[in-house]
Amino acid sequence: MSGKAGVTSLIALGLLASTSAYAEEINLDEVVVTAGLTPVDEEKVGRAYTVVTGEQLEQNQTKYVADALRSVPGVIVNRTGSYGGLTNIRIRGSQTNHVLVLIDDIEATENANGSFDFGGLQVSDIERIEVLRGPQSALYGSDAIAGVVHIITKSGRRDGNHASIKTETGTDGTALVDLGLSGGQERFDYAFSGAFRRTDGFNVSDDGSEDDGDRNLTLNGRLNVDLTDDLNFNGSMRYTDRNSDVDNTSYTTGKATDAAGLYSKTREFYTGGGLTLSSMDGQLVQKVKAEYTNVESKQNSGGLYLAKTERTHLGYQGTYFFDTPSFAAAKHSVTGASEWEYESFEDGYLNNGTQERNLYGFVGEYQGQYWDKLFLNGSVRYDVNDDFEDAVTYSASAAYQIDQTNTRLHASFGKGVKNPSFYDQFGSYSTFVGNPNLKPESSIGWDFGIKQSMFDDRFAVDVTYFSQTLTDAIIGCGAGAVTSLCNSSDETEKQGIEVAADFAVTDTLHVKASYTYLDVESGATVVRAPEHQGSVQVTKSFLDGKAHVFADAIFNGEMTDNAWTINPSGWYVSSPVTLADYAVVNVGADYQINDHAQIYGRVENLFDADYEEAYGYNTAGITGYVGLKADF
Repeated sequence: MSGKAGVTSLIALGLLASTSAYAEEINLDEVVVTAGLTPVDEEKVGRAYTVVTGEQLEQNQTKYVADALRSVPGVIVNRTGSYGGLTNIRIRGSQTNHVLVLIDDIEATENANGSFDFGGLQVSDIERIEVLRGPQSALYGSDAIAGVVHIITKSGRRDGNHASIKTETGTDGTALVDLGLSGGQERFDYAFSGAFRRTDGFNVSDDGSEDDGDRNLTLNGRLNVDLTDDLNFNGSMRYTDRNSDVDNTSYTTGKATDAAGLYSKTREFYTGGGLTLSSMDGQLVQKVKAEYTNVESKQNSGGLYLAKTERTHLGYQGTYFFDTPSFAAAKHSVTGASEWEYESFEDGYLNNGTQERNLYGFVGEYQGQYWDKLFLNGSVRYDVNDDFEDAVTYSASAAYQIDQTNTRLHASFGKGVKNPSFYDQFGSYSTFVGNPNLKPESSIGWDFGIKQSMFDDRFAVDVTYFSQTLTDAIIGCGAGAVTSLCNSSDETEKQGIEVAADFAVTDTLHVKASYTYLDVESGATVVRAPEHQGSVQVTKSFLDGKAHVFADAIFNGEMTDNAWTINPSGWYVSSPVTLADYAVVNVGADYQINDHAQIYGRVENLFDADYEEAYGYNTAGITGYVGLKADF
């Protein structure tokens, strides 16, 4: 099937994309959807994972998904510029393009540079965020070399119609309007939402006085229909229109410098749906799905068109469930899956035309539980690529529950790959030439952890040791006015410890904390990878649960970044610089006025900390917000 034919086919099959639909009812509070080709109960997951619930997002009044990820062990967040500015994450010291991002099971990672910009991802309609750490390519293919972030939006409810509205205002000319509608009946449910946030922002550079603002419109919709007792349809759509003010970079200092009137405009569209058929009394579950994504980026410099990327994805998955009660009281599932993916890229700067590539993937997975204590998962994947060598990736994980001490042991091992991005292959501007002969990056990693619960499950702490080795890393090479990329001959070794603690001190006081230690050994500079980072979140409810107060603190240790300048010969050069450690404290409160209305407010960066997440870019000082939320 040709690429153009694939686009046409996807439009025709758009109603067949799957967003984690299953024939049986799934309680998201009890499973990790991302941990396997079929959902896995939380206590049975051997991989290192974290779940951030929608309730936590609401209690902490989180604005952007990136801010929620700051409290996840092993995750590093860097925002370049003001609100809505380029925001990337790194897992366990990885590169930004080593993390796969899914939105309702649809791949959202952009194929131009291979990473996802979290700058425009609001939390208004999000049910939960799942983060898997470590290589996950055996399940998800390229891009999942360091981990997966899966954003799952709110679905409908089959108990009538519900509506919500939220308005918010604050410093820096910030305003938010958020509308939601959901509902359903016996055989279907739906959810639609729309959020518009604007802010005048702040000056991200040390010179000048221009504030850098952002406007963001996000629309989201989900539909779930039981066509018959055994056949289910599930589809979703997400559209984001962003307009962000930006500054230039001074190649004398390597820092941001004021540039009035410049902006970056991005439009993101993701859609998909699927059919799920359950047969043999639920023993055989089959799914077909299709997805389509389109991301367009522009800037106002003479109307210059920067990039347009598209992705189409078609897939089939079949799972057979069976039990062997006479052997270890075991339950098993075996899954086989196949998929086809087409990617295209147009660059309006270099005028190289449309670049295209295809990928075929074949996956097998086994899940088993024995004596209701030992839980195993193994998977293997074979990828057939147009432009690169075919790849075999694999993973295995195990969890073991010791009931006598309420202890859970977990471990995982896997290999991941990362295909070069289109920018890596073909370049992005006249002084940066791509390398079409690049090899995919490869990584092998493992982790082992112990989760201990006590005091009737009111306290739990999970400690995980991890180790990961990256080979064939894609790095800058060559010296002169024109640079390119090559595969490094050095290995990058990363190891560390992740700690997550959860303590229900009383029925009304809750404390969560995280800490990550990261050690990196590499022949090249690894940027924005602090040795130490951590977080603490405290929530207190009172007045019979009608009121809540919270405080959270984020600590980020000293880290290295690059300063890009132009030397006297006119060549671009990078020099390592050190970013100081910092701590940021946020506080807030809410009060339930009646059964339908709630008022809330928060203060961010309470102590007005002055810090940098990216070299040469300021961050926001102390800010305050108040809002009103109503449900009907």
